[in-house]
Amino acid sequence: MPRVSLAPPSLYITFLPVLGRLLPSIPPTVLDVDIPPLFRERFILSGYRPVGLPWRCYVLSLFQIHNETVNVWSHLLAAICVVIRFMMFTVLQGGGILGFRLQGPEGQGLSVDVCSLPLVLYEFSAVTYLTCSVAARLLQSHSEQAHYSLFFLDYVGVAVYQYGCALALGLYSADTTWTQSMLGQIFLPAAAILAWLSCTACCYAKLCFRRPYPLHRKLCQVVPMGLAYPLVISPVVHRLATHSWASNSALPLHILQVVLFLLSAFFFSCPVPECFSPGRFDIVGHGHQLFHILLSLCTLAQQEALLQDFLWRRPGMLREFGEERLLLACASFPCLMLCCTLTALAVRRQAQAQLMKEQR
Repeated sequence: MPRVSLAPPSLYITFLPVLGRLLPSIPPTVLDVDIPPLFRERFILSGYRPVGLPWRCYVLSLFQIHNETVNVWSHLLAAICVVIRFMMFTVLQGGGILGFRLQGPEGQGLSVDVCSLPLVLYEFSAVTYLTCSVAARLLQSHSEQAHYSLFFLDYVGVAVYQYGCALALGLYSADTTWTQSMLGQIFLPAAAILAWLSCTACCYAKLCFRRPYPLHRKLCQVVPMGLAYPLVISPVVHRLATHSWASNSALPLHILQVVLFLLSAFFFSCPVPECFSPGRFDIVGHGHQLFHILLSLCTLAQQEALLQDFLWRRPGMLREFGEERLLLACASFPCLMLCCTLTALAVRRQAQAQLMKEQR
C-alpha cells in the first residue's frame, strides 16, 4: 500500500518566503496621538496607518480597513465606472467617439474629430481627478514629503477636472443664446483662470497652515472653487431656466448633478457628523467620506448628462463654433494642465525646503 505524505510540496516551501516578502503583513491602525499632527483629521481619533512604512504597505492598505478606505474605494470605483461607461458609449456609437478617426475610402490618413475631442478631454479630466485622489488618500501616510507631494497632485487633478467640466458644459450643454452672450464669449478664459487659482490657493493653504487649521485655511480652499462653480455650471443653469425640464432627457440628470455637488460641498466644508460625536465615525460615515461618495455620484450623473448632450449638440457644432475655435478650446486644456502642474511643482519645492529646515 503506497504511503501518503502529509508534508507540504517542495514548490510551496520554496515560494512561501517569496510570497511573504511580496505581501507583507500590514501593521494595524493606530490612534491619532500615535502619528504626527500633519496626518490627523479633526474629530477622527482612530483608524490611522502608521507613518514611515514601506510603500508597498500603503499600496496593500487598499485592502485594509482604515479611516481612508471609503475615500479610496469610492473614487477608485467611480474611475472604473467612468472608463467602462465611456467605452460602452464609444462602442455603441460605432467607435468614432475617440477624438481621432481614419479617413478615406481605404482607411488611409488620420483626421481629428474636433466635435468629440472636448468629450474625450472631459473623460480624461474625470479619470485624472479620481485617480489623483485615490493616490493621495492611499499613499499620503508614507512621509511628510509624500503627504505634501500627493496632495499637491490631488489639487492639480481637481483643477484639471474643473476645467474639463467647463470645456464640456460650455460646448455641449449650452444653447445658442447662452453661447452668443457676453458670458459665453469669456466663459473658457475665465474658467481657466479660476481653475488655476483653485489649484494655487489649495496648494498655498496646504503649505502655509498647520494643524489645528484656522478658519481662513478652509476659506482659502473653498472661495476660489465657490467662485468657479457658478461660472462652470452657468450653461446648465441658463438652459434649465429657459427650457422645459421634460424637453430633454439630459436636464433631469443635470439637476441631479447640481444637487449632488451642493451636498458634497456642504460635507467638504463642514465636519459633519463627526463633530457631534468624535471617534464614532472614524471608519465609516465621517464628512469627508460623504463628500467623496457624493462627488463620485455627481461625476457619474454629469457624465451621463454630457453623453446625451453630446449627441444633441454634435450635428451642429462645426456650423456654430467652427473647427478653428473648437481646436483652440481643446488646446487650452493641456495649457491649463501644464500651468497647474508647474505651480504644484514650485510649491512642492518650497515644501521640501521647509521640511529640511525644520529637520535641522
